[in-house]
Amino acid sequence: MLAVIGTVPCPGVPVTEGPAEVSPQGMAVGGLQVAPDRGTPALLGAAAAACATLCLPAPFAFLVGDEGLGHGSRELYRHLTAVLPGRRFSTLAFHYLMPDVMWHDKVLFAVEAMPERPRLIADAGFMYAAKMSGQAASYDLFTPDAGELAFLADETAPHPFYTRGFILHEENRVPDLIARAYQGENAATTLLVKGGTDVIADATGVLFTVDGPCEEAMEAMGGTGDTVTGMAAALMESGRSAPIAARIAARANRLAGRLARPNPGSRIAEIIDRIPQALHQALAEEAP
Repeated sequence: MLAVIGTVPCPGVPVTEGPAEVSPQGMAVGGLQVAPDRGTPALLGAAAAACATLCLPAPFAFLVGDEGLGHGSRELYRHLTAVLPGRRFSTLAFHYLMPDVMWHDKVLFAVEAMPERPRLIADAGFMYAAKMSGQAASYDLFTPDAGELAFLADETAPHPFYTRGFILHEENRVPDLIARAYQGENAATTLLVKGGTDVIADATGVLFTVDGPCEEAMEAMGGTGDTVTGMAAALMESGRSAPIAARIAARANRLAGRLARPNPGSRIAEIIDRIPQALHQALAEEAP
């Protein structure tokens, strides 16, 4: 089973866990109503839509409220450290959590104590913590944008805010930044770099690029990068390799955008609604 781990922007929400239950009334986890607007809820909503399309069980979720001060994140870190050694998940997707190297390492130790080691995906804050801890190579997939890739490529930066100015993150430098991230051992086994052109790479270099279709309005929509990660997680849970899962997810995300025909006022839920149709099309394109 796939598990999605992250935060919701409401400080009063305690650590909550359970399968993502999707109905016409919305999405809920452990009785908590979760609106898939952006961030971890958007990732979870996309993962749920993809899992349903792939005939997989609904993703499990570990959520907590955190408005950015870290209190909720530390509670969730503590909970994961306690419960993961006794749980069975085949894929874990970590998302928005306040970066904390000490707690990251405790969670990673808990993962290593699980009955079967799951495949690991990290995005956003947890990806920062993975890099800062020196444990990036323990992960199967990172999903940075170009700016976050510049942070991975900077072997000295303790946080994205401190990425050195000479390490530019223009998209035409993505291959160079990828190479630098791997040279510094600051990248997962596979990278999905999200941007105007999505780039899938490993330590050997660029494996695939995905650049169409292109909906300009999606560039201004928060959450479209989260939906890519959610679909990639579901595709990895289906048994596909990280590079292939990333390529299909990048293509399906773009197709979902084309089907939704978004405008600057559109909400990410409109993209998620189109995931089943888009994912079917992307999978059909992959068929031999």
